[in-house]
Amino acid sequence: MDAPMTAEAAAPHGGGADSHAFHAHGRTHRHDDHKAERRIMPADKLVNLALQGGGAHGAFTWGVLDRLLEDERIGFDGISATSAGAMNAAVLAYGLSVGGRDGAKKALASFWRRVSHAAAFGPLQPTLLDRILGNRSLEASPAFVMFDLMTRLFSPYQLNPTNFNPLRQVLEQTVDFDAIRRAECPVKLFLSATNVRTGKVRVFDNMDITADTVLASGCLPFLFQAVELDGESYWDGGYMGNPAIFPLIYNCDSPDVLVVHINPIEREELPRSATEIMNRINEISFNSSLMREMRAISFVTRLIDENDGLERQLRRMMIHSIAADDVMGKLGVASKLNADWEFLSALKETGRERAQAWLDRNFERVGRESTTDIRDRYL
Repeated sequence: MDAPMTAEAAAPHGGGADSHAFHAHGRTHRHDDHKAERRIMPADKLVNLALQGGGAHGAFTWGVLDRLLEDERIGFDGISATSAGAMNAAVLAYGLSVGGRDGAKKALASFWRRVSHAAAFGPLQPTLLDRILGNRSLEASPAFVMFDLMTRLFSPYQLNPTNFNPLRQVLEQTVDFDAIRRAECPVKLFLSATNVRTGKVRVFDNMDITADTVLASGCLPFLFQAVELDGESYWDGGYMGNPAIFPLIYNCDSPDVLVVHINPIEREELPRSATEIMNRINEISFNSSLMREMRAISFVTRLIDENDGLERQLRRMMIHSIAADDVMGKLGVASKLNADWEFLSALKETGRERAQAWLDRNFERVGRESTTDIRDRYL
């Protein structure tokens, strides 16, 4: 379905309440048709996940998911995701479908191990000096310098006429997409891609999920040819929803949304090099749709708080977040192409640590109130 961004209804000023809200109607019929058959993850509390994209930095999200899966008190209702987040989401849903929590942990580990193996045969590798110094960026790599120059001068239709994407094989080796499309899949998936012709976001749900839809969600136009689906062409979903929140509001029962951030919202230092400037532009543009939706959620929450009767007409949402801006802010844009296993493992451990810290501080508040100050974080 081509879906308009609901955040367009946002008012110019946000509220400061702890909890946040949205309209409680407008659910799509496809998930409601399967609702009675869908397995629900056994847990004390269900949350919706919103997973950002960011290339190899998605290994941070892997770590967050890995830790959350170990805590049987918490389960997942729906997952909205983009790019690397979409890949994590598809692998997670498949693993849960065939093997429960342990199956999901194993599937995620297998996926990221395969990503690292596939990259090991490519030219984009850290130099020996980078490995010694612990530098995660590839900017000192001659291969990356040449690669970066070529992608600025030539399109993927010229550089990669056969449209080879190593992630396709990794996904097809890791995920049985039929398991995601079956009604018994325990989570609702919503993967975003950007329609090249219309500039609108398209949200693919469980019944649409294939390797192509996942690759469409992560199709960076400077690296890969647009993915063709149903007569339309798609690029990375991050341009219009990184990730989109409205599918979770309209289609899921849980009022809690846990956003796993990869792209830093704030940076203290002014970018000065061409690479740093381009990286910051991408971060701002890829965060913009999320921030617009958060503004709308904050506005509707304030309406509810100020008008007692609106609670029956509008839905109150609770927003949570897990991030590592202090870590991600130190990583250059080139590190998003670094799939070295040591780097991926370090990001995973950071994700596990941040997830543990969030659980320790906030688990009791889930289902009761937001644990993120939406005005301070997003407005």
